[in-house]
Amino acid sequence: QVQLVESGGGLVQSGGSLRLSCVASGFTFRFAEMTWYRQAPGKQRELVASITTRGTTKYLDSVKGRFTISRDNAKNTVYLRMNNLKPEDTAEYYCNSAAVWGQGTQVTVSS
Repeated sequence: QVQLVESGGGLVQSGGSLRLSCVASGFTFRFAEMTWYRQAPGKQRELVASITTRGTTKYLDSVKGRFTISRDNAKNTVYLRMNNLKPEDTAEYYCNSAAVWGQGTQVTVSS
């Protein structure tokens, strides 16, 4: 069964940090480009960060310098390290690979 399972969300104060994890199963992870999206209430889902099979990364402009995406192919896991969090980062964060989506993990940043 193809599956993505996120974890690591929570409530944090402005300026704090969180690390999201997404564990993949049911497909060959090391051959897959992985992406983190987020969706805030009343807003469209947006791409936050992506990482290719070779480790090339891309970021949403508003998170550059604060967020870091990484992957561990031995653990079939992709991470999103989020530093200096801001209230505008509050959203449901989703892991994605092609047509596969995780269930999401909520990140709430208080001011």
